[in-house]
Amino acid sequence: MTLLGIPTRGVPLSVRLAERIRSFEGVDVPHGALDVTLYRDDLRLRGARPLGPTSVPSGGIDGRRVILVDDVLYSGRTVRAALNALYDVGRPLQVQLAVLVDRGHRELPIRADYVGKNIPTSHSEKVSVLLREVDDRDAVLLAGGEPQKPSTGGDK
Repeated sequence: MTLLGIPTRGVPLSVRLAERIRSFEGVDVPHGALDVTLYRDDLRLRGARPLGPTSVPSGGIDGRRVILVDDVLYSGRTVRAALNALYDVGRPLQVQLAVLVDRGHRELPIRADYVGKNIPTSHSEKVSVLLREVDDRDAVLLAGGEPQKPSTGGDK
C-alpha cells in the first residue's frame, strides 16, 4: 500500500495516516504527494496557480495498491484530475480514495472508500479543513451560504 496526498491538505493527512498505521500495525507505509494542477478541467476558470509537489516513494507505484488522500470530497473533479495524474506516474494495481470530509454533491461517478465524516451540505455552503501543518490548528469549518428560496413547484 502507498498513500499519495493531494496538495495542499491531503499531503499532511497522508503523513498522519502513515504515522497512525505505523503506531497501530508496526508497518511503515510509503507516502508521497501527487500534484493535480495541470490535470484540472477548470484551469482557465481558476486562474494561474503554482504547481504543487509530486513525490512518489522510491519503490514507485507500479503494481501497488495506492490510496489517494484528500481533505474534502465535493464534485469529484479533483479526484478525476488525480486519477489522470496518477497514471502518468505509473500503473498501480488498485486505486482507492480516503477523504476526511465527504460533503456530497458529486458531479462525477466517484466515491470515497474511506471517509472520516460525512457532512451533508447545500451547494451554497463551504467546508474548510484546517490542519496544524498548514494552518497552525486543526478544525473543520462550515460556512453558511445564502438562504434557499422556497420551491415554486416542480420537483419535490
